[in-house]
Amino acid sequence: MTRRRWLVALEIAVPVALVAAWWMSSSGSSSIYFPSLHQIMDRFWANWVETRFASDVLPSLKRLLIGYIVACVVGVGGGLVLGLSRIARRLTEPLVHFFRSIPSAALLPFAILLFGLGDAMKVFIIGFVSLWPILLNTTSGVDDTDEVVVQTTDVYRIKGPRRLFMVVLPAASPHIIAGMRTSLSLAIIVMIISEMVGSTNGIGYFTLQAQRGFAVADMWSGIVLLGLLGYIFNLAFTFTERRILRWYHASRAGAAAT
Repeated sequence: MTRRRWLVALEIAVPVALVAAWWMSSSGSSSIYFPSLHQIMDRFWANWVETRFASDVLPSLKRLLIGYIVACVVGVGGGLVLGLSRIARRLTEPLVHFFRSIPSAALLPFAILLFGLGDAMKVFIIGFVSLWPILLNTTSGVDDTDEVVVQTTDVYRIKGPRRLFMVVLPAASPHIIAGMRTSLSLAIIVMIISEMVGSTNGIGYFTLQAQRGFAVADMWSGIVLLGLLGYIFNLAFTFTERRILRWYHASRAGAAAT
């Protein structure tokens, strides 16, 4: 068996073994705080498959995706401007570092005051917090474009949109993808925080209400769902990244081989 197949087998075997160990060790649990995995999975199916998928899961995913997409568009666009213009970067650098340093929880009172308790508040918080890793990574990626490549484009008079899409964006794409990956994790965290503070539906809202009502198995079902969503999003992002940056990984492998 090749090394790659061994790694894939381990990636599958380890979670399966941990779940099996959890199932067996908790099968006789009488603790109110740590119900058995069998109870948790019963509530998971009842909550997230049978009754609450449309009322709680879909609204959460909608807010997450809208806020994240807005952050990606603004972050990449703003990062390109700042990366290509040293003057713009110097003028905005203090503001960028000031805003990115504000904790997401500190913005919630302002967002609620500005947008109320609706979806706009949650989308704003998700987009705002997710913006900065993408913006900074895009700026860094554009600024780190190989000087030889830039000079070559000048010699061949490749300018404007052709230079942007054929040279700058491909060179910066590894940095951009890394920023997007970091932002996706932040977006999931902020989605849950915003739903716990001010919402009438969503995964975070349901999980907090279950905890307040001492429905511990329901609370654990929400935690399990969040873990699964994070894993699925990360898996999908990794798959997409490998397709988009196939040329980059191939060039690194070639360089390592030489």
